[in-house]
Amino acid sequence: MKNNMDFPRTLSLLRREKNLSQRKVAKELGVSQAVLSHYENGLREPGLEFVARVADYYKVSADFLLGRTMSREDYTITAEDLPDSSEDKDNVLRGSMMATLAKKLVINSLSIIFDIVGKSKNKDLITETAAFFNLAVYKVFRSLYSADKESSEDIFSVDERIWSELTNAEMSFAAMNIKREAEGITEAKEKQSSLPSVSQEDISAEYPALSQSLLSVLQSVGKRLGERLDK
Repeated sequence: MKNNMDFPRTLSLLRREKNLSQRKVAKELGVSQAVLSHYENGLREPGLEFVARVADYYKVSADFLLGRTMSREDYTITAEDLPDSSEDKDNVLRGSMMATLAKKLVINSLSIIFDIVGKSKNKDLITETAAFFNLAVYKVFRSLYSADKESSEDIFSVDERIWSELTNAEMSFAAMNIKREAEGITEAKEKQSSLPSVSQEDISAEYPALSQSLLSVLQSVGKRLGERLDK
């Protein structure tokens, strides 16, 4: 895959730009020269912790290292910034390095969102939030599943001719309900439930270990939407 080769090329390029030897860089990054050589040649994929050390060492963003942006300056992601809030604590990248990083960003961001809506004690808000993300998972998985034209559609109850449009409509409906419930909580005079503050300052203070993930997702989506508007 293209993205799998971006990291080895960038890793080697950054070292050569600074005219550093593999031996020196390997020592300062805490690996053997042989291991660093394997990483630079794409023979092995490193763990997320090593990617974070490289980003700090060369003072570039993880997105730049992974080929997701041409800008070297961005939210620099470290291992401490991205704790895995799922039960899977194995940071060894068995497939795509980019997929593993993206998974952590999404999981950590969802942890914040569900904690916020959970604190509201509003059943409808919690239900609609869960429905929105369930629909997103359904849509992505079924899109992948349906790419194989020989796969049986029997495991799905909704007809293949209408599922995509119907899922989009339900996601829009769920998003509308989330907005309505959140605004209703905020505007209610007699509050049986309440939303905690979600300002950037409060999010960073309340979720110091996870907030960087959410900020990274917000920035990434903002860039994508901006690029779409420019087309």
